[in-house]
Order: sequence, then C-alpha cells, then structure tokens
Amino acid sequence: MGLGQSSKAPTAEDTEEVNFDHFQILRAIGKGSFGKVCIVQKKDTKKMYAMKYMNKLQCVERNEVRNVFKELQIMQNLEHPFLVNFWYSFQDEEDMFMVVDLLLGGDLRYHLQQNVHFSEATVKLYVCEIALALHYLRNKRIIHRDIKPDNILLDEHGHVHLTDFNIAAVVKEDLKACSIAGTKPYMAPELFQPVEGTHPGYSFSVDWWSLGITAYELLRGQRPYVMRSSTPANEIMQTFHKVHPSYPAAWSTEMKSVLRQLMCIDAAKRISSLPELQEMDYLSDVNWDAVLSKQISPGFIPNRRRLNCDPTFELEEMILESKPLHKKKKRLARKTRDNGSDGSPQNGQLQQRLDNVERDFIIFNREKLKRAKTDTEESELHMKEKAAIEDGQNNNVDPPAACVSG
Repeated sequence: MGLGQSSKAPTAEDTEEVNFDHFQILRAIGKGSFGKVCIVQKKDTKKMYAMKYMNKLQCVERNEVRNVFKELQIMQNLEHPFLVNFWYSFQDEEDMFMVVDLLLGGDLRYHLQQNVHFSEATVKLYVCEIALALHYLRNKRIIHRDIKPDNILLDEHGHVHLTDFNIAAVVKEDLKACSIAGTKPYMAPELFQPVEGTHPGYSFSVDWWSLGITAYELLRGQRPYVMRSSTPANEIMQTFHKVHPSYPAAWSTEMKSVLRQLMCIDAAKRISSLPELQEMDYLSDVNWDAVLSKQISPGFIPNRRRLNCDPTFELEEMILESKPLHKKKKRLARKTRDNGSDGSPQNGQLQQRLDNVERDFIIFNREKLKRAKTDTEESELHMKEKAAIEDGQNNNVDPPAACVSG
C-alpha cells in the first residue's frame, strides 16, 4: 500500500475525517447493553472491521454516555495481540460509532452454548494468552473488571482477544478502585465484602479471579459457584465460604492447582500477575515469546465456513429495529428536511445533553496515526542518513598540503 513512501498521493483520510459513508454495511452480528455490532468493509482499503454503534438518545436517557466516552479514551491508547484493537471513532446526528478488529471466530460464550468441549491444553493456552493481555493492561494501570466468556473473542486461527472496556477502571499508582462493577458470577469475593461507608477498594487481582472462573467454566461447561445477577451480596459471600468447587478427576493435578490459586478467596494469596503465573510448574514448559507471537496453534479452531454468532441478530436488525442502520442515509435526509421540534422545556434539556455529546465526542483514526508515525520515522531516518553521508564526506577531505608529513 505504499506506507513506506512519503511522496505518496494523499488519500481521502488525509483530507477528511472518516465517517459512516466510508464503510459498506454487510451484516449485523451482535448486540449488548451499550449498542449493536455489524460487519463493515472500508471502501477505500477493502479491509473488514466490526463496527459498534450506539444510539445517542438512548445513551443519554440511560446515563451511559460517560461509560462510552471512557471506553473510547481507554481504547485509543491500547494495542496488543490479544485485545480487540480500536481503529476509528466518529459520530453522526443519531449514533456514535466505534470501528474495531473483526474477529469471525465468535465469542467463547457462543461456543459454550454450542456445547463445544475445550481440552485442557486449549484452556491452558487461553489462560496464557489472556494473562499476557492482563499484564499489558496492568502496565497501563487498567483493571478490566468484566473478564468472562462473553468478552473473549476468537480469531479465525482460534487465538483469544479480550474486548469490552466500557466498565474498565484506570487506577493511579498505588491506588485502588472503589466503585463496584462487573458481572456477578465472575466478580471476585473482595467486591462483595460488607463494609460501612466507602468500599476499601480492590486492584488488578479481581481480573485474575475472573480468569480462573472463566477457565473453569470452559473446562467443565459450568461455573464453580451457582449465582445469578439477582443474588444478594451477603448470599454470594456465604457461597464463597460454604461451597467448595469440585474438580473432576480427569483434570491434571497441575491444572487444578492453577485454578485453585486463581480462585483463591484471599486476594493477597491469589495469583494476580504474569510473573506469579509463570512461576508455576504447570507453565514451566511455556515459550512465552511464542505465545505472544501466536506461534502456538490452539486446539480449537472455529468453523471458517460459517459466521460464529446467533443469526437472529441479522433478523432483528432488518425486521424489528425501528431505525435500521442500512436505512440511515434516507432517514437522516428526511429528518433534516422535516426538522421537527416541539420546543418543550424537556425537549430543550434533552437537546442540550445531546449537543454536549456531540461536542465532547472523541474522534479517533489509528490508521492516520500509524501513517503519520511511519512518515515521521522515515523522515528522521532520511535526516540521519543524510547527516552520515555529510560526515563521511567531511572525513574523506584530504588534509592541507602543509599538514602532510614526509
């Protein structure tokens, strides 16, 4: 694509921001509390991405704007082999858009629901790959807070990628997070501890607990503790202390040891960092550089001949969605033409909040940043080479005749 040529002709992205019209919408593949996801193709590069779009009005009414903005802010500073990396963000009158890596292997929840049996070797590799992602996030001072099969996607080769940072927390040096967030069946015990006044706080170890619960569920097809989102915190704490997870005899002693130390109720004794995990005998044979470069093949490879997601998402978007994405251009054109407003105080307040969303929205373009970085590096290299040539020429100048001996 000529990325190494600084004299290349400018593309559309050099002169304008990426927007909805730069993408072809292919099909819907998912939805969550913060929006819906579809497969798109960028028209100029023909690259495929996943595009998450969130209705502004719904986000304002549900007070979700802050979390959306926080996710944008966090993800623009992240790039890692085992994350779902962020490429573009833009907005229009109706929606906020996030364009990320497209991973067609489906999430681990989908495969669990399809009764996939994950071997111990496969889960061991998943643990290693997610551990590398958590180590990277820790260096960025980020607690994910929602590690679970639903938020772990597979690429076409079967490697895992962590996604969904909308409830992640960024903590400063030596400080802890205090707000309670997560999905209850995967939340660590310290998040449920009864306290008077403010919560004592927690740190990165909560993600490693969630990793342990996830690994157990992948191996067994069910979680070690039975609880629901409606289960009260005091009952959950009783469950942790009364119920002891059972470990099938078919599992290796070493895997059981890893899971027990990941799911240690005492956070101070829990494995909660990559170095601690690497010290375990079970992982002594792991080539971590090979894991990071995805040179180790997973034992489970998703079916490449089908889309690994629930097909009802497509039907809902096409039939049930009141504002389908594929009809956006006509809808916005009609809205602009009609330009209706009732002028009521409530409508005015709501419009003010929508205006604030438009004003504060973070526009991002990783491709443009990468291109600018490449051009800067090439320019610096050219300057160094030029300086080296000039120095070399100066060194080859013959000394004046008066200085020549003999």
